[in-house]
Amino acid sequence: MKNRNPSKSSQALLRAAKTAMKNAHAPYSKFKVGAAMLTTKGEVFTGCNVENASYGLTNCAERTAIFAAVAKVGPKMRIRAIAVVNDHGVPCSPCGACRQVIYEFGPEARVFFHSKKDGWQEAAITDLLPEGFRL
Repeated sequence: MKNRNPSKSSQALLRAAKTAMKNAHAPYSKFKVGAAMLTTKGEVFTGCNVENASYGLTNCAERTAIFAAVAKVGPKMRIRAIAVVNDHGVPCSPCGACRQVIYEFGPEARVFFHSKKDGWQEAAITDLLPEGFRL
């Protein structure tokens, strides 16, 4: 993992994530999140968090983007990179469930997020989820 200034490609993903974030449905937490995912074939898919009054039915932005990609491209889709942003400008890495789903579709994926340290963080999904589950 390393702190870095986002590259041009990650800046484009971050912009797409910020656009998607505006559509978030977050009436309970008031914490909007957006994600943009780049496939290995160069396609970009976005997602936002969608909350539900039954909190367990809430879906994170990262999984929304990934599930949209699978719905359009199919289950052989592979993730090259994913960027995550929020409307509070606070540290926000993918949750454990999202890390596992990212790993499922992109075991070599790069993840961009605002870290606890100043600036943006870039990490391999295997750094964030060192023992990802596989069947």
